[in-house]
Amino acid sequence: MPGIPTPAGPGPASSAPCPASRRSVIAAALAAAGTAAVASTAPAAAAPPSTSTSTTTTTTPPADAAAGREPAQSAQSATARVENRFWTSFTDWRSGTAHGVRAVGGRRPGLVLAAPAGRTDYTDPHTGRTAAWDYATWTSPRHTCAVPATELIPSWNAHTPAGTWIGVELSCRYSDGTDTPWYVMGRWTSGDGDGDIRRTSVDGQTDGRSSVWTDTLAVKDPASGLRITSYRLRLTLYRAPGSGRTPTVWRLGAMASDIPDRFTVPASVPRVARELAVPRYSQNTHIGQYPEYDNGGEAWCSPTSSQMIIEYWGRRPTPEDLAWVNPDYADPQVCHAARFTYDHQYEGCGNWPFNAAYAATYDDLNGVVTRLHSLDDLETLIAAGIPAITSQSFLEEELTGAGYGTAGHLMTVIGFTAEGDVIANDPASPSNQAVRRVYKRREWETIWLRTKRHNAAGKVVSGTGGVCYLYWPAHPTPAQRRALAAVGIC
Repeated sequence: MPGIPTPAGPGPASSAPCPASRRSVIAAALAAAGTAAVASTAPAAAAPPSTSTSTTTTTTPPADAAAGREPAQSAQSATARVENRFWTSFTDWRSGTAHGVRAVGGRRPGLVLAAPAGRTDYTDPHTGRTAAWDYATWTSPRHTCAVPATELIPSWNAHTPAGTWIGVELSCRYSDGTDTPWYVMGRWTSGDGDGDIRRTSVDGQTDGRSSVWTDTLAVKDPASGLRITSYRLRLTLYRAPGSGRTPTVWRLGAMASDIPDRFTVPASVPRVARELAVPRYSQNTHIGQYPEYDNGGEAWCSPTSSQMIIEYWGRRPTPEDLAWVNPDYADPQVCHAARFTYDHQYEGCGNWPFNAAYAATYDDLNGVVTRLHSLDDLETLIAAGIPAITSQSFLEEELTGAGYGTAGHLMTVIGFTAEGDVIANDPASPSNQAVRRVYKRREWETIWLRTKRHNAAGKVVSGTGGVCYLYWPAHPTPAQRRALAAVGIC
């Protein structure tokens, strides 16, 4: 049984003010990337793929059922295409190809390690330790994309007791009928104790036509017409030999998208006025604290935003969870979120799926990474009581009242004013009291939804194209369920 290949080595650390800024250079990186060896987290003797096709949920355009209004044409629905597919049900987990795993039912169906399919060694590139692990695998049926895609971003929700972890891989089929290799999309555990691996993405993965950029699989030259038409996900569950422990995975899937290049987007019409009572936390409160986690609070926009929404849903770390934090520090739960979203390869807290997976470690919470089409979608969610974390980049003069510019930053959208302007909890604020901001609607939708922009030097760089994190209860209300379905999450 061959050991798990280790990454080729760490890439340069980001020097931007917030980890999300990595996405602002994806387009340039794709053009410049060379060919490198592809690493694999699962054993080489993985099961053959299934060829069955799964059901999908596509958002083009979203209905507005959650707020009791007539469906409205999304401002982006004619051009922005996004599809989400997640495996979550008992039936889902009994599909695909299983080696040593077992589906479990109940109120939250999942997948567990039943009897190891084998044993392998893994050398952790961040600790240098080599250890043996029992493993089992599950490979999804092949999913045919309703949206032939240029990008895929996976998400997973799991519980990993001490001494267990999971690996998530993705293999895609191109529009010319050829396949990518199996790409590692994350080696993940919720812990970081002595018996745990270090959470990590894997650098240097490309076949010359697509590449993995931390958490995003992207076609290198979308202008060529090459697209991803289908994919499979492979999940590997690991545990210390003889321990009897198992990870439990409740959700696994991906967001596939093909967002056209655009410097601006059509203006949307305000339809919702509501503000949600989301806790307010400033990342700047933590500047200088725990610099081993990407320079401390200076770069903690993503975990700070995640913690706000986790607490909005009534969850938070226990006193025992926070015992490691210096008692002199305010809001220790933000330090905790930074530590447990930290990606040791990326050297930052801005790995998108790692943040969603962290949120889902709290009791009965779901977390995914997706794209939304417009502020219409955000209004649908807010009307149902669901806040969202959005990723955007802008010059200071492009967002009135921000007082700064950024190559990439996460904020929490908590509502809309009567005039339709965006109410956001902006963690890049000097204090918790200053976190609540109101930003002009037209400016906001431009900086969030565009895929191209000019930086301070006048150079064309990329934007995030509507990326957001969504966290919600595992058992949502009917109104919340309708709102999530309306934006393509089921």
